[in-house]
Amino acid sequence: MVGPVRDNSGQEASSQPMFAVPKGMDILADIKPGYEEILSGDALQFLARLTRKYGHRVDELLELRRMQQARYDSGEVPAFLPQTLKVGSAEGEEPAIREGNWRVAPLPECFLDRRVEITGPTDRKMVINALNSGANVYMPDFEDSNCPTWDNMVQGQINLRDAVRGTVSFRDPRSGKQYALKEGPRSIMVMRPRGWHLWEHHVLVDGQAVPGGLFDFALYFFHNARRLLDNGHGPFFYLPKMQSHLECRLWNEIFVDAQQELGIPTGTIKATCLIETLPAAFEMDEFIYELRDHMAGLNCGRWDYMFSFIKTMRNDPTRVMPDRSFLTMEMPFMRAYTQLVVKTCHKRGCFAMGGMSAVIPIKGDAAANQAVMDSVRADKLREVQDGHDGTWVAHPALIPIAKEVFDQHMKGPNQMHLQRDDVQPDADALLQVPQGPRTEATLRNNIAVCIRYMAAWIGGTGCVPLYNLMEDAATAEISRAQVWQWVRYAAVLDGTTPCTPELVRRVIEEESQAIRAELGSAEAYADGEYLDAAFLTKLMCVGRELHDFLTLPAQDIVIAMGK
Repeated sequence: MVGPVRDNSGQEASSQPMFAVPKGMDILADIKPGYEEILSGDALQFLARLTRKYGHRVDELLELRRMQQARYDSGEVPAFLPQTLKVGSAEGEEPAIREGNWRVAPLPECFLDRRVEITGPTDRKMVINALNSGANVYMPDFEDSNCPTWDNMVQGQINLRDAVRGTVSFRDPRSGKQYALKEGPRSIMVMRPRGWHLWEHHVLVDGQAVPGGLFDFALYFFHNARRLLDNGHGPFFYLPKMQSHLECRLWNEIFVDAQQELGIPTGTIKATCLIETLPAAFEMDEFIYELRDHMAGLNCGRWDYMFSFIKTMRNDPTRVMPDRSFLTMEMPFMRAYTQLVVKTCHKRGCFAMGGMSAVIPIKGDAAANQAVMDSVRADKLREVQDGHDGTWVAHPALIPIAKEVFDQHMKGPNQMHLQRDDVQPDADALLQVPQGPRTEATLRNNIAVCIRYMAAWIGGTGCVPLYNLMEDAATAEISRAQVWQWVRYAAVLDGTTPCTPELVRRVIEEESQAIRAELGSAEAYADGEYLDAAFLTKLMCVGRELHDFLTLPAQDIVIAMGK
């Protein structure tokens, strides 16, 4: 079916076969063969009902974010919430949140060992390779490693549906190689929907765009929840980009509602929240409490967390970050954050998941490749010795390394018995900015990453190998935010050169010329979406305001291109 599909009120008709769209819903995109199986009448009714009930709440939460950011811009700093030391009535009917000994609902037996998790987009080949990889968990990602074109979103749902049913296969049109699921145990899927800030503009309910996270969750849950349970797993999710426990509360209400509608027991859904924003680091107990019947754990999101730090404290000239390559997980402010995750999660009986190793193997340089693999091993050793219950990798070649380290130091399925009583919540430590170098080399790398990644993203690809790293939107976010911060405060690079808008514009042009030279022609440069990417980089890095998310204006470009 080609062209927009309107509701049954008949505003717009199609010459194609009838497609059942609920009243009040408009689909402003093509319904290609097979899409109607995911966008079935019952599934769309389910989505429409959830959207009508909860869509306005997303708007309200985003407005609360804006109001809170305005307070930070005026001089407030993030702090632990005094009002959540205790909740409930004066008679003490409810437990204390931050001081009480409450714990989350028990986790299912199938979900107790998460020592190695691999993440990636939902294209068919990736889904198969990830499920066959030997990782305990595969996180199919509709968020940072995905570009939300209509085809990516719907085809991704088709691929996951087929994976749940064990029927997913793929033939590479270039090599002719056939991909299929192997026999025997495969990775458990923990799907990540889009964050609350992203919208599915191709689907309207009563004239309003559907929240992207709701679109992703509703279709996946509707089509797969029962089959996942039949497979001995369950509907498990990663929840990204949240800044307040009130955002967790909304997810919890959606989970309860969705389970009731499909006749699935409340608490069947299990969710892991990414602690990847600075405000979230001050509400870990509250995040877990709001989702306590559905909570599986918290995860440390490195680059997004640093990006959020810059964004949150953007008006504070005393908190200008050094080179992002200098910002390792050993930095005191990162140690304060990751160890607090372990303490909080284990006290509440849920997983404390470590962060991402985004490196990929280096071909043709054995020494450099060995150095990279050694760094991965050291990173995973730090995590397991700190008490993390598992870790993330971006490439299958890293799975054996991570697994070996965790197998050696974590003899049971997890370390939830390990209580970090030595760790105390410390607001000053969480807000401490490390001292370190600021260099033109990092400025150039940040700009090059931003241009190259955004060109791929606008072209429809959200996960890109760059400079021996598997990059997603989080890397582009920290890259452009750091440049913006350096420009805002005229940070001195290499001890001599102030970072000015003129310098950044010159470097953007020089990096663009380098890409043109690599490609060999101006036509190839234009066809590769580099013109839009370079302009977007300039807007994000030297604009007057630090935009909330790079992907929002980038998505406008994608939609304008008809994708």
